[in-house]
Amino acid sequence: MQLTQHPERSVLHNEVHARPPEALKGHLSIAHIVMVADGAQRAASRAHLATLMRDNHLPAPDETTTHLRVDIGPLRIRWELHTEFVTWTFTIQGPADIHQPSAPPSAVSAVSQDWLAALPGQCLCGLNLWVFPERGSTAARWVKDCLNEQTLVGSNVAGDQAQVYTDFAIHGDGFSRILLFADELQPRRLGRLVQRILEIETYRMAALLGLPAARLAGEALSSAESELAELAQSIRSANRDSEPALLDRLTRLAGQVESQHAASHARLSASNAYFELVEQRIQQISETRLNGLQTIAEFIDRRLTPARKTCEWATRRQDSLSQRVSRMSNLLRTRVEIEQQQSSQALLEALNRRQDLQLKLQATVEGLSVAAITYYIVGLVSYLAKGGQALGWPLSPESTAALAIPLVAVSVWWSIRRMHHRLLSH
Repeated sequence: MQLTQHPERSVLHNEVHARPPEALKGHLSIAHIVMVADGAQRAASRAHLATLMRDNHLPAPDETTTHLRVDIGPLRIRWELHTEFVTWTFTIQGPADIHQPSAPPSAVSAVSQDWLAALPGQCLCGLNLWVFPERGSTAARWVKDCLNEQTLVGSNVAGDQAQVYTDFAIHGDGFSRILLFADELQPRRLGRLVQRILEIETYRMAALLGLPAARLAGEALSSAESELAELAQSIRSANRDSEPALLDRLTRLAGQVESQHAASHARLSASNAYFELVEQRIQQISETRLNGLQTIAEFIDRRLTPARKTCEWATRRQDSLSQRVSRMSNLLRTRVEIEQQQSSQALLEALNRRQDLQLKLQATVEGLSVAAITYYIVGLVSYLAKGGQALGWPLSPESTAALAIPLVAVSVWWSIRRMHHRLLSH
Protein backbone atom coordinates (compact mmCIF):
# COMPACT_ATOMS: atom_id res chain seq x y z
CA MET A 1 0.00 0.00 0.00
CA GLN A 2 1.47 3.35 -1.10
CA LEU A 3 0.44 6.30 1.06
CA THR A 4 1.19 9.94 0.40
CA GLN A 5 4.05 10.74 2.75
CA HIS A 6 4.49 13.97 4.67
CA PRO A 7 7.64 15.67 3.35
CA GLU A 8 9.10 15.93 6.86
CA ARG A 9 8.18 12.43 8.05
CA SER A 10 11.65 10.93 7.84
CA VAL A 11 13.32 13.93 9.45
CA LEU A 12 10.81 14.03 12.29
CA HIS A 13 10.93 10.28 12.80
CA ASN A 14 14.73 10.22 12.95
CA GLU A 15 14.80 13.07 15.46
CA VAL A 16 14.34 10.46 18.19
CA HIS A 17 17.73 9.06 17.13
CA ALA A 18 19.48 12.44 16.91
CA ARG A 19 22.76 12.75 18.84
CA PRO A 20 22.66 9.25 20.39
CA PRO A 21 25.14 8.38 23.16
CA GLU A 22 28.13 6.20 22.37
CA ALA A 23 29.23 3.05 24.13
CA LEU A 24 32.39 3.89 26.10
CA LYS A 25 34.82 1.82 28.13
CA GLY A 26 38.27 1.96 29.62
CA HIS A 27 40.39 4.93 30.59
CA LEU A 28 39.29 7.91 28.45
CA SER A 29 40.33 11.51 27.98
CA ILE A 30 37.48 13.63 26.59
CA ALA A 31 37.72 17.31 25.60
CA HIS A 32 34.42 19.08 25.04
CA ILE A 33 34.33 22.52 23.39
CA VAL A 34 31.23 24.67 22.85
CA MET A 35 31.49 27.44 20.24
CA VAL A 36 28.74 30.06 20.11
CA ALA A 37 28.06 30.65 16.42
CA ASP A 38 25.66 32.59 14.20
CA GLY A 39 24.33 31.25 10.91
CA ALA A 40 27.45 32.01 8.91
CA GLN A 41 29.74 30.60 11.60
CA ARG A 42 27.72 27.39 11.82
CA ALA A 43 28.14 26.92 8.07
CA ALA A 44 31.84 27.69 8.46
CA SER A 45 32.02 25.09 11.24
CA ARG A 46 30.75 22.41 8.87
CA ALA A 47 33.32 23.53 6.28
CA HIS A 48 36.03 23.46 8.95
CA LEU A 49 35.13 19.85 9.77
CA ALA A 50 35.09 18.99 6.06
CA THR A 51 38.62 20.36 5.71
CA LEU A 52 39.89 18.08 8.48
CA MET A 53 38.16 15.06 6.95
CA ARG A 54 39.50 15.75 3.46
CA ASP A 55 43.00 16.11 4.89
CA ASN A 56 42.58 12.62 6.35
CA HIS A 57 41.05 11.16 3.14
CA LEU A 58 37.55 10.87 4.57
CA PRO A 59 34.27 11.95 2.90
CA ALA A 60 33.10 15.42 3.87
CA PRO A 61 29.65 15.93 5.49
CA ASP A 62 26.82 17.17 3.28
CA GLU A 63 24.86 20.38 3.80
CA THR A 64 22.08 18.69 5.81
CA THR A 65 24.34 17.02 8.37
CA THR A 66 23.76 18.28 11.92
CA HIS A 67 25.85 15.75 13.86
CA LEU A 68 28.72 13.48 12.93
CA ARG A 69 31.05 10.98 14.59
CA VAL A 70 34.32 10.06 12.92
CA ASP A 71 37.54 8.28 13.89
CA ILE A 72 40.84 9.78 12.77
CA GLY A 73 43.51 7.39 13.96
CA PRO A 74 43.31 7.15 17.77
CA LEU A 75 41.19 10.31 17.93
CA ARG A 76 37.40 10.20 17.88
CA ILE A 77 35.60 13.42 16.95
CA ARG A 78 31.95 14.12 17.64
CA TRP A 79 30.53 17.25 15.98
CA GLU A 80 27.05 18.56 16.73
CA LEU A 81 25.26 21.55 15.24
CA HIS A 82 22.77 23.25 17.57
CA THR A 83 20.56 26.30 17.18
CA GLU A 84 22.93 28.75 18.86
CA PHE A 85 26.19 26.89 19.16
CA VAL A 86 28.37 24.09 17.83
CA THR A 87 29.86 21.41 20.05
CA TRP A 88 33.11 19.56 19.40
CA THR A 89 33.94 16.48 21.47
CA PHE A 90 37.38 14.87 21.13
CA THR A 91 38.05 11.49 22.72
CA ILE A 92 41.24 9.46 23.07
CA GLN A 93 42.14 6.43 25.14
CA GLY A 94 44.07 7.27 28.27
CA PRO A 95 47.52 5.86 29.04
CA ALA A 96 47.76 2.26 30.13
CA ASP A 97 49.45 3.28 33.37
CA ILE A 98 46.84 5.34 35.15
CA HIS A 99 49.03 5.55 38.26
CA GLN A 100 51.57 7.84 36.64
CA PRO A 101 52.29 10.94 38.72
CA SER A 102 51.66 13.50 35.98
CA ALA A 103 48.22 14.96 35.17
CA PRO A 104 46.18 13.08 32.57
CA PRO A 105 46.65 14.30 28.99
CA SER A 106 43.89 16.33 27.34
CA ALA A 107 42.28 14.97 24.19
CA VAL A 108 42.99 18.25 22.39
CA SER A 109 46.68 17.30 22.41
CA ALA A 110 45.84 14.81 19.65
CA VAL A 111 44.40 17.57 17.42
CA SER A 112 46.33 19.96 15.19
CA GLN A 113 46.64 23.10 17.30
CA ASP A 114 46.48 25.39 14.27
CA TRP A 115 43.25 23.71 13.13
CA LEU A 116 41.86 23.84 16.67
CA ALA A 117 42.64 27.54 17.07
CA ALA A 118 40.68 28.28 13.87
CA LEU A 119 37.37 26.80 15.10
CA PRO A 120 34.61 29.19 13.94
CA GLY A 121 32.69 31.06 16.63
CA GLN A 122 33.45 32.08 20.19
CA CYS A 123 34.34 29.57 22.89
CA LEU A 124 31.66 29.43 25.56
CA CYS A 125 32.76 26.22 27.25
CA GLY A 126 35.95 24.14 27.34
CA LEU A 127 35.89 21.00 29.45
CA ASN A 128 38.32 18.16 30.08
CA LEU A 129 36.52 15.05 31.27
CA TRP A 130 38.66 12.10 32.34
CA VAL A 131 37.06 8.69 32.78
CA PHE A 132 38.89 6.22 35.04
CA PRO A 133 37.98 2.52 35.11
CA GLU A 134 38.46 2.24 38.86
CA ARG A 135 38.01 4.24 42.02
CA GLY A 136 39.20 4.07 45.62
CA SER A 137 42.72 5.29 46.40
CA THR A 138 43.23 6.17 42.72
CA ALA A 139 40.27 8.53 42.84
CA ALA A 140 41.60 10.36 45.89
CA ARG A 141 45.00 10.92 44.26
CA TRP A 142 43.61 12.22 40.96
CA VAL A 143 41.11 14.47 42.73
CA LYS A 144 43.91 15.97 44.83
CA ASP A 145 46.22 16.49 41.82
CA CYS A 146 43.67 17.85 39.33
CA LEU A 147 41.02 19.79 41.25
CA ASN A 148 40.86 22.71 43.70
CA GLU A 149 39.96 21.47 47.14
CA GLN A 150 38.28 24.74 48.14
CA THR A 151 35.51 24.43 45.53
CA LEU A 152 35.44 20.65 45.23
CA VAL A 153 32.06 19.11 44.42
CA GLY A 154 31.41 15.38 44.15
CA SER A 155 28.76 12.69 44.37
CA ASN A 156 27.87 9.11 43.64
CA VAL A 157 26.00 8.82 40.34
CA ALA A 158 24.26 6.19 38.22
CA GLY A 159 22.86 4.33 41.20
CA ASP A 160 26.11 4.56 43.22
CA GLN A 161 27.98 2.69 40.49
CA ALA A 162 30.22 5.67 39.67
CA GLN A 163 31.66 8.80 41.25
CA VAL A 164 32.04 12.23 39.70
CA TYR A 165 34.18 15.14 40.94
CA THR A 166 34.62 18.70 39.69
CA ASP A 167 35.55 22.12 41.00
CA PHE A 168 33.64 24.29 38.47
CA ALA A 169 36.84 26.25 37.81
CA ILE A 170 38.69 27.26 34.66
CA HIS A 171 42.27 26.07 34.99
CA GLY A 172 45.46 27.41 33.47
CA ASP A 173 44.91 25.62 30.15
CA GLY A 174 41.56 27.40 29.68
CA PHE A 175 39.52 24.26 30.39
CA SER A 176 37.39 23.23 33.36
CA ARG A 177 37.82 19.69 34.71
CA ILE A 178 35.62 16.75 35.65
CA LEU A 179 36.81 13.37 36.91
CA LEU A 180 34.57 10.33 36.50
CA PHE A 181 35.38 7.02 38.19
CA ALA A 182 33.23 4.22 36.78
CA ASP A 183 34.36 0.67 37.34
CA GLU A 184 30.93 -0.96 37.42
CA LEU A 185 29.12 0.61 34.47
CA GLN A 186 28.36 -1.13 31.22
CA PRO A 187 29.72 0.67 28.11
CA ARG A 188 26.34 1.94 26.89
CA ARG A 189 25.33 3.19 30.32
CA LEU A 190 28.72 4.86 30.73
CA GLY A 191 28.21 6.55 27.37
CA ARG A 192 24.83 7.92 28.46
CA LEU A 193 26.30 9.15 31.75
CA VAL A 194 29.18 10.92 29.99
CA GLN A 195 26.80 12.56 27.53
CA ARG A 196 24.59 13.88 30.32
CA ILE A 197 27.56 15.25 32.25
CA LEU A 198 28.77 17.08 29.15
CA GLU A 199 25.26 18.43 28.53
CA ILE A 200 25.04 19.72 32.10
CA GLU A 201 28.10 21.89 31.52
CA THR A 202 26.98 22.90 28.02
CA TYR A 203 23.46 23.93 29.01
CA ARG A 204 24.67 25.55 32.24
CA MET A 205 26.84 27.95 30.27
CA ALA A 206 24.18 28.47 27.57
CA ALA A 207 21.62 29.31 30.26
CA LEU A 208 23.91 31.95 31.73
CA LEU A 209 23.99 33.81 28.40
CA GLY A 210 20.72 35.38 29.50
CA LEU A 211 22.27 36.95 32.61
CA PRO A 212 24.01 39.89 30.83
CA ALA A 213 20.80 40.51 28.87
CA ALA A 214 18.81 40.50 32.12
CA ARG A 215 21.20 42.99 33.73
CA LEU A 216 21.03 45.33 30.73
CA ALA A 217 17.27 45.01 30.72
CA GLY A 218 17.22 45.87 34.41
CA GLU A 219 19.06 49.14 33.80
CA ALA A 220 16.73 50.10 30.96
CA LEU A 221 13.68 49.09 32.98
CA SER A 222 14.74 51.25 35.94
CA SER A 223 14.93 54.30 33.68
CA ALA A 224 11.60 53.49 32.04
CA GLU A 225 9.88 52.92 35.39
CA SER A 226 11.13 56.28 36.67
CA GLU A 227 9.83 58.02 33.56
CA LEU A 228 6.51 56.22 33.86
CA ALA A 229 6.15 57.34 37.50
CA GLU A 230 6.89 60.92 36.45
CA LEU A 231 4.33 60.69 33.65
CA ALA A 232 1.72 59.29 36.03
CA GLN A 233 2.22 62.24 38.38
CA SER A 234 2.03 64.69 35.46
CA ILE A 235 -1.16 63.10 34.15
CA ARG A 236 -2.84 63.56 37.54
CA SER A 237 -2.32 67.32 37.45
CA ALA A 238 -2.46 67.83 33.68
CA ASN A 239 -4.86 70.22 32.01
CA ARG A 240 -6.45 69.82 28.63
CA ASP A 241 -3.73 71.70 26.78
CA SER A 242 -0.86 69.52 28.12
CA GLU A 243 -2.53 66.16 27.51
CA PRO A 244 -1.48 65.75 23.84
CA ALA A 245 2.19 66.23 24.81
CA LEU A 246 1.85 63.72 27.66
CA LEU A 247 0.21 61.22 25.33
CA ASP A 248 3.09 61.64 22.89
CA ARG A 249 5.66 61.02 25.66
CA LEU A 250 3.73 57.98 26.84
CA THR A 251 3.56 56.58 23.31
CA ARG A 252 7.30 57.03 22.90
CA LEU A 253 7.90 55.27 26.24
CA ALA A 254 5.67 52.39 25.15
CA GLY A 255 7.70 52.05 21.96
CA GLN A 256 10.95 52.05 23.94
CA VAL A 257 9.69 49.39 26.36
CA GLU A 258 8.40 47.14 23.58
CA SER A 259 11.62 47.53 21.62
CA GLN A 260 13.74 46.55 24.62
CA HIS A 261 11.38 43.68 25.40
CA ALA A 262 11.67 42.36 21.84
CA ALA A 263 15.47 42.62 21.96
CA SER A 264 15.85 40.51 25.11
CA HIS A 265 12.78 38.27 25.11
CA ALA A 266 14.28 35.57 22.88
CA ARG A 267 17.51 35.43 24.91
CA LEU A 268 15.71 35.24 28.25
CA SER A 269 13.26 32.63 26.98
CA ALA A 270 16.14 30.51 25.68
CA SER A 271 17.92 30.79 29.05
CA ASN A 272 14.82 29.59 30.84
CA ALA A 273 14.68 26.54 28.55
CA TYR A 274 18.38 25.82 29.15
CA PHE A 275 17.93 26.07 32.93
CA GLU A 276 15.19 23.45 32.69
CA LEU A 277 17.46 21.19 30.64
CA VAL A 278 20.20 21.50 33.29
CA GLU A 279 17.74 20.42 35.99
CA GLN A 280 16.58 17.51 33.84
CA ARG A 281 20.10 16.27 33.11
CA ILE A 282 21.08 16.50 36.80
CA GLN A 283 18.08 14.40 37.75
CA GLN A 284 19.02 11.82 35.12
CA ILE A 285 22.48 11.16 36.56
CA SER A 286 20.84 10.02 39.84
CA GLU A 287 23.14 11.64 42.41
CA THR A 288 23.64 10.57 46.00
CA ARG A 289 25.83 12.33 48.57
CA LEU A 290 29.49 11.68 49.26
CA ASN A 291 30.55 12.40 52.83
CA GLY A 292 31.72 15.98 53.29
CA LEU A 293 30.99 17.15 49.72
CA GLN A 294 28.22 19.04 48.02
CA THR A 295 26.47 17.28 45.20
CA ILE A 296 26.41 18.82 41.72
CA ALA A 297 22.68 19.45 42.12
CA GLU A 298 23.18 21.32 45.41
CA PHE A 299 26.07 23.38 44.08
CA ILE A 300 24.30 24.37 40.86
CA ASP A 301 21.03 25.06 42.64
CA ARG A 302 22.76 27.37 45.13
CA ARG A 303 25.01 29.12 42.61
CA LEU A 304 22.68 29.24 39.58
CA THR A 305 19.43 30.10 41.35
CA PRO A 306 20.30 33.83 41.70
CA ALA A 307 21.14 34.05 37.99
CA ARG A 308 18.01 32.14 37.04
CA LYS A 309 15.82 34.30 39.27
CA THR A 310 17.42 37.42 37.78
CA CYS A 311 16.44 36.27 34.28
CA GLU A 312 12.94 35.35 35.40
CA TRP A 313 12.59 38.63 37.30
CA ALA A 314 13.67 40.61 34.21
CA THR A 315 11.05 38.82 32.13
CA ARG A 316 8.29 39.44 34.67
CA ARG A 317 9.39 43.05 35.12
CA GLN A 318 9.29 43.65 31.37
CA ASP A 319 5.82 42.14 31.11
CA SER A 320 4.59 44.14 34.10
CA LEU A 321 6.01 47.42 32.80
CA SER A 322 4.54 46.81 29.37
CA GLN A 323 1.12 46.22 30.91
CA ARG A 324 1.39 49.32 33.10
CA VAL A 325 2.37 51.51 30.17
CA SER A 326 -0.51 50.06 28.17
CA ARG A 327 -3.00 50.73 30.98
CA MET A 328 -1.75 54.27 31.46
CA SER A 329 -1.94 54.91 27.72
CA ASN A 330 -5.50 53.62 27.65
CA LEU A 331 -6.46 55.79 30.63
CA LEU A 332 -4.96 58.91 29.09
CA ARG A 333 -6.54 58.18 25.72
CA THR A 334 -9.89 57.64 27.44
CA ARG A 335 -9.51 60.94 29.24
CA VAL A 336 -8.66 62.73 26.00
CA GLU A 337 -11.56 61.05 24.21
CA ILE A 338 -14.00 62.04 26.97
CA GLU A 339 -12.84 65.65 26.76
CA GLN A 340 -13.14 65.51 22.98
CA GLN A 341 -16.67 64.14 23.35
CA GLN A 342 -17.51 66.92 25.78
CA SER A 343 -16.13 69.46 23.32
CA SER A 344 -18.11 67.85 20.52
CA GLN A 345 -21.25 67.90 22.68
CA ALA A 346 -20.77 71.59 23.45
CA LEU A 347 -20.22 72.24 19.74
CA LEU A 348 -23.42 70.36 18.88
CA GLU A 349 -25.35 72.33 21.48
CA ALA A 350 -24.01 75.57 19.98
CA LEU A 351 -25.01 74.34 16.53
CA ASN A 352 -28.47 73.50 17.83
CA ARG A 353 -28.86 76.97 19.33
CA ARG A 354 -27.66 78.49 16.08
CA GLN A 355 -30.11 76.37 14.15
CA ASP A 356 -32.95 77.49 16.43
CA LEU A 357 -32.00 81.10 15.80
CA GLN A 358 -31.86 80.40 12.10
CA LEU A 359 -35.32 78.83 12.22
CA LYS A 360 -36.69 81.82 14.11
CA LEU A 361 -35.01 84.16 11.69
CA GLN A 362 -36.35 82.09 8.83
CA ALA A 363 -39.88 82.29 10.28
CA THR A 364 -39.50 86.07 10.52
CA VAL A 365 -38.21 86.23 6.97
CA GLU A 366 -41.10 84.05 5.83
CA GLY A 367 -43.57 86.48 7.43
CA LEU A 368 -41.89 89.35 5.65
CA SER A 369 -41.90 87.33 2.45
CA VAL A 370 -45.66 86.73 2.76
CA ALA A 371 -46.22 90.43 3.30
CA ALA A 372 -43.98 91.41 0.40
CA ILE A 373 -45.48 88.89 -2.01
CA THR A 374 -49.00 89.89 -0.91
CA TYR A 375 -48.13 93.54 -1.47
CA TYR A 376 -46.95 92.90 -5.02
CA ILE A 377 -49.90 90.67 -5.92
CA VAL A 378 -52.44 93.12 -4.44
CA GLY A 379 -50.76 95.84 -6.50
CA LEU A 380 -51.33 93.77 -9.59
CA VAL A 381 -54.96 93.21 -8.58
CA SER A 382 -55.37 96.98 -8.12
CA TYR A 383 -54.06 97.55 -11.64
CA LEU A 384 -56.46 94.92 -12.95
CA ALA A 385 -59.35 96.64 -11.15
CA LYS A 386 -58.45 99.99 -12.68
CA GLY A 387 -58.48 98.43 -16.12
CA GLY A 388 -61.71 96.56 -15.35
CA GLN A 389 -63.64 99.72 -14.53
CA ALA A 390 -63.60 100.58 -18.21
CA LEU A 391 -65.12 97.18 -18.86
CA GLY A 392 -67.81 97.63 -16.22
CA TRP A 393 -66.13 96.35 -12.99
CA PRO A 394 -68.38 97.72 -10.29
CA LEU A 395 -65.86 98.21 -7.48
CA SER A 396 -63.19 100.82 -7.16
CA PRO A 397 -59.54 99.76 -7.38
CA GLU A 398 -59.05 100.52 -3.66
CA SER A 399 -62.00 98.38 -2.65
CA THR A 400 -60.90 95.56 -4.91
CA ALA A 401 -57.39 95.69 -3.45
CA ALA A 402 -58.76 95.69 0.11
CA LEU A 403 -60.91 92.64 -0.57
CA ALA A 404 -58.00 90.81 -2.27
CA ILE A 405 -55.50 91.31 0.57
CA PRO A 406 -56.80 88.50 2.91
CA LEU A 407 -57.26 86.05 0.07
CA VAL A 408 -53.81 86.71 -1.36
CA ALA A 409 -52.08 86.64 2.03
CA VAL A 410 -53.64 83.31 2.98
CA SER A 411 -52.87 81.81 -0.43
CA VAL A 412 -49.22 82.93 -0.26
CA TRP A 413 -48.81 81.68 3.32
CA TRP A 414 -50.36 78.29 2.44
CA SER A 415 -48.15 77.94 -0.66
CA ILE A 416 -44.94 78.63 1.31
CA ARG A 417 -45.91 76.14 4.05
CA ARG A 418 -46.70 73.49 1.48
CA MET A 419 -43.33 74.05 -0.18
CA HIS A 420 -41.58 73.67 3.22
CA HIS A 421 -43.39 70.39 3.91
CA ARG A 422 -42.35 69.03 0.56
CA LEU A 423 -38.70 69.97 1.12
CA LEU A 424 -38.62 68.50 4.67
CA SER A 425 -40.28 65.28 3.49
CA HIS A 426 -37.36 64.69 1.10
